[in-house]
Amino acid sequence: MLEKTYDPAAIEGRLYAEWEESGAFAARPESVARPFTIMVPPPNVTGILHMGHALTFTLQDTLIRWRRMEGRDALWQPGTDHAGIATQMVVERRLAEEGSSRRALGRKAFVERVWRWREESGGTITRQLRRLGASLDWPRERFTMDPGLSEAVRLVFVALHHEGLIYRARRLVNWDPKFQSAISDLEVESRAIKGTLWHIRYPVVGAEGAGAFITVATTRPETMLGDIAVAVHPEDERYRALIGREAILPLVGRRIPIIADPYSDPEKGTGAVKITPAHDFNDFKVGERHGLPMPSVLDREAKIQLDEIRESVSPAPGIADPAFLETLAGQDRFAAREAIVQRLEELGLLAKSEPHPHQVPHGDRSGVPIEPLLTWQWFCNAVELAKPAVAAVESGQTQFVPRQWENTFFAWMRNLEPWCISRQLWWGHRIPAWYGPDGTIFVAGTAEEAAAAAERHYGSKTELRQDEDVLDTWFSSALWPFSTLGWPKKTPELARYYPTDVLVTGFDIIFFWVARMMMMGHHFMRDVPFRTVYIHGLVRDQHGQKMAKSKGNIIDPLELIETYGADALRFAIVQLTGPGRDIKLGPARVETARSFVTKIWNAARFCEMNAIRPDLDFRPEEARLPLCRWVLDGANRAIGEATAALEAFRFDEYASACYHFAWHLFCDWFLEFAKPELAAGGAGAVEVRAAAAHVLGTLLRLLHPAIPFATEALWDRLGYGPAASLIRTAWPAPVSVTGSDSARAELDWVVRLISEVRTVRAEMNVPPATLTPILLKDALPETHARAERWREAIGRLARVSQISPLAGAPPRGVAQAIVDEATVILPLAEIVDLAQERARLDRERGKVGREADRLKQKLADATFVSRAPEEVVEENRERLAAAEAELARLEAALRRIA
Repeated sequence: MLEKTYDPAAIEGRLYAEWEESGAFAARPESVARPFTIMVPPPNVTGILHMGHALTFTLQDTLIRWRRMEGRDALWQPGTDHAGIATQMVVERRLAEEGSSRRALGRKAFVERVWRWREESGGTITRQLRRLGASLDWPRERFTMDPGLSEAVRLVFVALHHEGLIYRARRLVNWDPKFQSAISDLEVESRAIKGTLWHIRYPVVGAEGAGAFITVATTRPETMLGDIAVAVHPEDERYRALIGREAILPLVGRRIPIIADPYSDPEKGTGAVKITPAHDFNDFKVGERHGLPMPSVLDREAKIQLDEIRESVSPAPGIADPAFLETLAGQDRFAAREAIVQRLEELGLLAKSEPHPHQVPHGDRSGVPIEPLLTWQWFCNAVELAKPAVAAVESGQTQFVPRQWENTFFAWMRNLEPWCISRQLWWGHRIPAWYGPDGTIFVAGTAEEAAAAAERHYGSKTELRQDEDVLDTWFSSALWPFSTLGWPKKTPELARYYPTDVLVTGFDIIFFWVARMMMMGHHFMRDVPFRTVYIHGLVRDQHGQKMAKSKGNIIDPLELIETYGADALRFAIVQLTGPGRDIKLGPARVETARSFVTKIWNAARFCEMNAIRPDLDFRPEEARLPLCRWVLDGANRAIGEATAALEAFRFDEYASACYHFAWHLFCDWFLEFAKPELAAGGAGAVEVRAAAAHVLGTLLRLLHPAIPFATEALWDRLGYGPAASLIRTAWPAPVSVTGSDSARAELDWVVRLISEVRTVRAEMNVPPATLTPILLKDALPETHARAERWREAIGRLARVSQISPLAGAPPRGVAQAIVDEATVILPLAEIVDLAQERARLDRERGKVGREADRLKQKLADATFVSRAPEEVVEENRERLAAAEAELARLEAALRRIA
């Protein structure tokens, strides 16, 4: 006998071990079945399971389990990413706790230490994914720094370099002064700060009086030492006469041109902007357009360095101050900022300062403001590589779901900059480039190949120095769809599983990962890496707010699994995942999902207690009872709706189809209708038991992709198959049902009648124990016949004492409802005070109506909608929708009273 209470902790670990040990997750390259492949977005090796992981892995697992049951040869490729900065940071923190550092260890010893950490602690995320129920093909697990994947990285770098698509250049990059490395845009987050806007007077050469100065506004006076121009808009009448003249750079004395460039916005600040190409991305583009020099004034630690500007310092009494400049050398950027502002004020060159809230880019891990820094780096020609990727989406070779994300993809791909692929770290794929004594660069797959190339170049053996940098983590992960399958070797897996079928990921890495996989896949495999890209939203808290440690609203999926079970968390996620929207998830939603899992468990227990077991001799097409035909037809419809929803990546609709059929049709109605037949015994009971067993088996199969543990446990315990076999069982198919239309019409009518009577009783506050008669007015003969056939069920489930036809006018003191052509009348005058109920409903209607009006006015206020946080506006919209629905219910209830 099944346990009275479903206990996830008692079965989840055991079942997962059985699945894994039996090879249930394994792909079968030798199979003749059609392959289906999903590449897992590799989580960081440093990672622990968070709600974003829970979302994306639940959706992927739902798809992979479903396709596996459909008979596809399913490969869900697992693996982890070496996560350069994140991993190096973890190990450096440990070294600091030991009183050591990576510099103290040296590069070789430090890298060995990272590998040891990875072997000891790097498997946390994969163990936690097992807790979630993720059915990945674990023996195929890959790591981005495995030997095979590392070989692929080197080969790609060398090939792209030989094609001119990878090159070394001095360009502006995001620089993290704490980590001493370039970082990607994805590792930069903008933070709102309460800053200051300083207005600085730059003397105009040869000008006097009112036009003696041109005033620029800046939030970064510390970079002004590297200014090489002042830019104004070419159509700004205020400055047109100054275009082509020169200004004197305060503190430095260098003459700099006043140029016309549309980058300057007349509506912002003073309309004149300082141009510092070495320390601002926009200024860098202006500098390139005008062929301006680009001196740096900040070093890699974000401290003032004067090496590139000392020769341009010129005496200018009251403007330049060479001695002061020397005091700045080596100062931190923010200390230098304060000193510069103070000196400008002393010289009378600070026009004013004003509060200026603005966004400042910070390193997401270091937490410090990043610096645009001009450095020598390795770059990839993303513009050229992007062309086939764009064409693939334009032609439909790769499709985004929802389709609107294609616009995001195109917007990024058509406005690309060179991709900085080098990082100043020690952990990662070291760049396969070696330098000769004269700076000549030799790019090769191995040191031996580089040495041979150098010998040919120099005419003798020459000592080389390998580039110190490593590659951006996204470079190696861009190769993931084919490097994990054995490329550059021509493996059976590569031939069978590439291109993959679907990629499931978040919108935040469409460019950083999705687009780059498409670039590399098309370039090296001559085909797209995936046919479909399904983009899901973010997981927010139950109020719609983004989760953040600072807000204290982080939800730990492992705690939810511990409390409610993995099935409950998974089903809640699937229920909430609709196209183009974020997910509002809190413990209450997971608890509701657990109630559904419990409902299935209890229904199965009821079946077991009533001797409902799989009947191999049952022929659905031979069912004679309308009740059995109805439930079999309902199962067919659920199969069709669930399958269509999964095909369209409508996870919410899949969950809704399963939920409605399981909770409402099967549990609430079929099993209740079946009780008299089961109690009576005979041929009817035999058919009901067989139909119930068939439908319950169908239901377990339908739910398995989202609720794998409870369904698998029930499948075995109820005798549908051996232990841990549901995962391999075929996805259900519709069966032939004779007379399904008439059975559906009849039983659906009974359900509607009982539901309407229950609604009226609840709205009129009829005591649950009190039986009431019902009268049918204007009912067809067939309706009366149905009512007679189902008199027992109607009486038991709707608390009805008798059902009678009504020929004349309804009596006074009744409540009524419409079911098809008939008016259903409940005489309630002697049971409840209808006048009092009318007054109560009217008061409630007034209260709800006032609340709805208040919310409408609030949402009609453009100021509120534009300034309030997005989640607050959305919450008010939801409250208005709920109020309007309640208002409609109350008005319908008032209309029932006659």
